[in-house]
Amino acid sequence: MVIIGGGFGGLYTALALAEQRQHPPILLIEPRDRFLFLPLLYELLSGELRSWEVAPRYDTLLAGKGVAWLQDRVDRIDATSRTVHTRGGRQLRFSQLVIACGATTAHFGIPGVAEHALGFRTLAEVERLQKLVQQLRQNQRPLQRLAVVGAGASGVELACKLADLLAGTNTTIELLEQGSQLLPQARAFNREQAERALRQRDVRLRTNTKVAAVSSDTLDVVGPGGREQLSASGVIWTAGLRFEPPLIEPAPPSDSRGRLLCEPSLRLEGQHQLFAIGDIAAVTGNAHDTQEAGSPEQRSLPLNAQVAFQQASCLARNLLVARSGGPLEPFRYRDLGEMMSLGVGEASLTGGGFTLAGPAAFQLRKLAYLTRLPGRSHQVRVAAGWLANLPG
Repeated sequence: MVIIGGGFGGLYTALALAEQRQHPPILLIEPRDRFLFLPLLYELLSGELRSWEVAPRYDTLLAGKGVAWLQDRVDRIDATSRTVHTRGGRQLRFSQLVIACGATTAHFGIPGVAEHALGFRTLAEVERLQKLVQQLRQNQRPLQRLAVVGAGASGVELACKLADLLAGTNTTIELLEQGSQLLPQARAFNREQAERALRQRDVRLRTNTKVAAVSSDTLDVVGPGGREQLSASGVIWTAGLRFEPPLIEPAPPSDSRGRLLCEPSLRLEGQHQLFAIGDIAAVTGNAHDTQEAGSPEQRSLPLNAQVAFQQASCLARNLLVARSGGPLEPFRYRDLGEMMSLGVGEASLTGGGFTLAGPAAFQLRKLAYLTRLPGRSHQVRVAAGWLANLPG
């Protein structure tokens, strides 16, 4: 059984399979050496959490689990011969294959974004942004500006953290959004708290503003007042995702964004032994359970870690059932609520009729994510570290 990609979907599926008795041999193929818990990346940037907590090593997480890890990248999948071809030149046979390669940052062909903008999805990008923050604090110049592009959850959370980290400097944080409002998919309470947090930190929000080009020290935008060139000490890009699974032969059906079309069981349409999970999987006919009373709705799944958490256990069961030819279980997503980091030591959360904001919400958010960290041993290590750091 081969799993391509060690993000939330891939790693958590491997761990769920490893808990089953007499599971088949499992191989996880992932080029990075560390798993990245993306929802806590903002706390890593601010120093509220440490890298080993947010980014544990795969060899540590998988030790003694019966899961082999290959540090390589898959370039091609031959579904007919059931073979994966890796960038390192390996050809590996599989009985079942899980595609969990996630998404990367989309640049939309805008000039200069790939060359000059910073992303915020990898450890290397976090480290580059930390260095930039340090430079802005040490070498203060007039009219320093950091532009965060995209006012979805990532952009809002990042803008609030940066504003706190650069408080007392000459740096202005600007949050640019092509649409008419920030957080268009968020709960009303969290949107209100986000707007409040941005105002308190003097973050300038520009809506209906499109980025036209990025250079090493400028940003060209088109907004309600026309085209404008802004000086910028840095541009952080959080505006959109790109989906690029490995080449699959024969090509399975995909949606307009390149995501693989899956049956409700997470099996690829038209492919008996291929499955997909997480952002790369476009699940058709999905039942979406809200916390409201009533029957499940049929709608698209959100692109977040909560979906992959829930899919992993369902997929693990289906993989084992499929080996014996049994009926597969449809995945049913349950919306458990929404949490957002809104600056150093503050957060907002809502779910099940419950809302909370401020330092208490920040602590509850940390505890909730503690229970979602990969592997019981890692959870215990992180919890012990947090307890040790409590004031005496």
